[in-house]
Amino acid sequence: MNQNRQDIKVRLSLITKEYDLYKRKSDKIKALFRFSQKNIPHFWGVKGISVEVKSGEAIGLIGINGSGKSTISNILAGIIPQTTGDMMINGETSIIAIGAGLKPQLTGIENIRLKCLMSGFTNEQIDDLMDDIISFADLGDFIDQPVKNYSSGMRSRLGFAIAVHHNPDVLIIDEALSVGDDTFYQKCVDRILEFKEQGKTIFFVSHSLPQIKTVCDKVIWMHYGEMREFGEMEEVVAHYQEFIQWFRKLSAKEKQEYQDEYKRQQREFSEEDLRAKALAQGFDESVLQGPSIGKMSGLTKMMVVAATILLMFFGTLHVTNKSFKSIIQNPARLFSSEHVMPSAERASSLDSAADRYTLWNG
Repeated sequence: MNQNRQDIKVRLSLITKEYDLYKRKSDKIKALFRFSQKNIPHFWGVKGISVEVKSGEAIGLIGINGSGKSTISNILAGIIPQTTGDMMINGETSIIAIGAGLKPQLTGIENIRLKCLMSGFTNEQIDDLMDDIISFADLGDFIDQPVKNYSSGMRSRLGFAIAVHHNPDVLIIDEALSVGDDTFYQKCVDRILEFKEQGKTIFFVSHSLPQIKTVCDKVIWMHYGEMREFGEMEEVVAHYQEFIQWFRKLSAKEKQEYQDEYKRQQREFSEEDLRAKALAQGFDESVLQGPSIGKMSGLTKMMVVAATILLMFFGTLHVTNKSFKSIIQNPARLFSSEHVMPSAERASSLDSAADRYTLWNG
């Protein structure tokens, strides 16, 4: 039992992700000055996911659109923070998604170097890897072209080639094999299976059940923010297929009612519901508190407001031609009439740029 615990590579404990549903961008700014969240509609993209994954396991994430698959993969990769819950990952992660992290204005080679540098590689190490990455991506002359000119399949090729050569401990693949030809797909599958043999952990997000069956040992079935089932691949996939067949037989009205009901549950999910789930699963109260890094606390909001006021104050000082340094040295200058900004007519009457600089800077 202890050996099994030590072998755990990823542990998620009551992971949630809550989004604020602002109608306009300006509402986000206004929210900085509000200390109450009561009137802001919320949506829980993930509603308390708990799972343990061991080294060498390949875990598939399946579910209909909007179920939370990509949200989980982005949380695992550190792209977005969870709202509450504990996450333990023993090792480095790397995510492969179509165009993830690629800069459109840069060429393929420039993106390779940039992403490798951001991952901590030295230029010498990148030079050693460059030929292998270019060969794996197999983009031909397009490797020297800006990524904005690439097709989705070409971006996926480049992203996959860079990620697998980072040699991560946990590889996260989010729909990256949904594009591209069969030859590249088989090359990717071979590399994934090689990673599994090396004891690396893989999370594989896909709508393609044949791909899931080829790559994965176990499967997480996500359903409107909840983990509906987690277990052996064949069993979970069979249950998912039964659900899909049932859902397709529903009328358009019944499908809409079904989806609306689950979305309502995601909107109305609350911390009380999460607490009940925690108690049912035997979690400690500390997990409920979580990092809460998805939202700003009242103290953080106060600091943001204070910083905004200070910036506005310093900006006003600059506009009125009173430097911060001069005011610290002589606070009376802030209210001194002799340092009021000169009129445009007076400034234009000066004979030289040096005189104009002297006048405007007191």
